[in-house]
Amino acid sequence: MNRGMHKTILVTGGAGFIGSHLCEKLLAMGHDVLCVDNFYTSTRRNITHLLAHPNFELMRHDVTFPLFVEVDEIYNLACPASPIHYQRDPVQTTKTSVHGAINMLGLAKRTGARILQASTSEVYGDPSVHPQTEAYWGNVNPIGARSCYDEGKRCAETLFFDYQRQHGLDIKVARIFNTYGPRMLPDDGRVVSNFIVQALKGEDITVYGDGRQTRSFCYVDDLVDGMIALMDSEAGFAGPCNLGNPGEFTIRELAETVIGLIGSDSAIAYRSLPHDDPLQRQPDITLARERLDWQPGVSLNDGLIPTIDYFRELLT
Repeated sequence: MNRGMHKTILVTGGAGFIGSHLCEKLLAMGHDVLCVDNFYTSTRRNITHLLAHPNFELMRHDVTFPLFVEVDEIYNLACPASPIHYQRDPVQTTKTSVHGAINMLGLAKRTGARILQASTSEVYGDPSVHPQTEAYWGNVNPIGARSCYDEGKRCAETLFFDYQRQHGLDIKVARIFNTYGPRMLPDDGRVVSNFIVQALKGEDITVYGDGRQTRSFCYVDDLVDGMIALMDSEAGFAGPCNLGNPGEFTIRELAETVIGLIGSDSAIAYRSLPHDDPLQRQPDITLARERLDWQPGVSLNDGLIPTIDYFRELLT
């Protein structure tokens, strides 16, 4: 297939935070987009502005069941992605990752579609290697409260590469690091949305541990560009490929930045660190720079401003 041609593209989890931005960008590129979502953790509000677009179609469907459509490419994003949501029904979370991968891989096999798996930095667990390269196998607790997500995503990666080896599928695997931006859910428990909502409400900012643990925050527009670049990369390159912003910040630094940008009087309140919460998380994106000619361009401050504006409007 000519990678530059008009395509029909399936985005599972397309009404979610990242999925809705991806659908929007693909439509702007002139493609037909089939958005599939069961709305377990997503909201129609994210894609309402796309419903009237002539090239956009919305289908309510759970990827743990087979799907029979005709598409050229598949972005498999369907899965609860925040601890609050994926721990609410951990068995279903694992099923979404594993059964969902099997069903979407089966669809790709039948249609000959190229398929991209939205994997996660959580496959590295609480890393003993810093920053994390794609060659690192990870340090994951297989029986902990976060395992439904971590191990589900690891198994999905296994399935993708086994389908490639066994059936010759054209696969791409993206390992996504902390991403933020407009359309995050205010109650998803992620650190950026938590801090912004608490600061806007004038509540204490809840920091777990001593605040010295680090994260790297990638603005959603940068991530979407990286995912599309990976999907459009040469057929011989499957990944896995880290996609994230290598800029590293302590959680305390993030809290202080949010308070400053909002002009809030919120204080920082320290709580015990959750079990299996990683102390460091930073992507090595050398591979993405070399193979995709991609790197993030939005600074943390520049990305936080529209994110804060989104939550301010949402909460009023």
